[in-house]
Amino acid sequence: MPHREVRQLVPAQEITEGAGVTVHRTLGTPALRNLDPFLLLDHFSSDNPDDYIAGFPDHPHRGFVTFTYMLDGHMLHRDSMGNQGDLQAGGAQWMKAAGGVIHSEMPQQTAGLMRGFQLWINLPAGEKLSAPAYQEFSAEAFPVYREAGMQVKVLSGEYAGLRGPVEDPHTQVQYLDVTLAAGRRFEHELTGTLNAFVYVFEGTAEQAGTHLPRHTLAVPGKGETLTLEAGSDGARFILVAGRPIGEPIAQYGPFVMNTQEEIHQAMRDYRDGRLVQQRAEVRGE
Repeated sequence: MPHREVRQLVPAQEITEGAGVTVHRTLGTPALRNLDPFLLLDHFSSDNPDDYIAGFPDHPHRGFVTFTYMLDGHMLHRDSMGNQGDLQAGGAQWMKAAGGVIHSEMPQQTAGLMRGFQLWINLPAGEKLSAPAYQEFSAEAFPVYREAGMQVKVLSGEYAGLRGPVEDPHTQVQYLDVTLAAGRRFEHELTGTLNAFVYVFEGTAEQAGTHLPRHTLAVPGKGETLTLEAGSDGARFILVAGRPIGEPIAQYGPFVMNTQEEIHQAMRDYRDGRLVQQRAEVRGE
């Protein structure tokens, strides 16, 4: 089967978000505005509390899904659906904002570390004003495949017969956290209709002859198989893939719709206190 070569490399940019939080952004920058169905990828990573202690106070979302994965540290959170808690290291949270959610996220260190990712996933037009929904899972809920020199944690989708618990029904998102020893090779079949990316956050890797440095997102081209090989210091990366939606994208900050008029309506609804109209059921563990 044809291997996917690298179509684009996107180095992370430092962006200030929330109340002064520094994040490393790849998706959602001028270099790569979006990769249908993915809208944004932020990698937050710091051992300096001044970089994030003010957190992300109450802010709105409409029209898409946020997928937050904690590597180290933890995240205090609450939202207008009534969900609240403390997302621990290794856990993940999937929040379908849809018609409207207001939430806050406050990152916290553990043993001097705080690391994680937030991914934004688009929703099709028919779901953008639907009822919000929420999934949260602890680290223990995710299956892990292990063999010599390789570990694959399955958050969503399937790998080696293991299935992750997070479900994104509209785009069938696959989300893998892969750790490789030096020189170890990783191979994964990906249907050619899926868009995908790889983000290396520890060590380095090589994909089809292209060097992937740390803090760099790689967009594979067409093909059926994705193959990566770790560099001399090993590698750790996330591999994310999903089915494109194929609809126009209109975005203004935390609102993602199909037209500018829908964006203006979202802004009016937020201004007038009409953004949040429904509460969602909570499921997960």
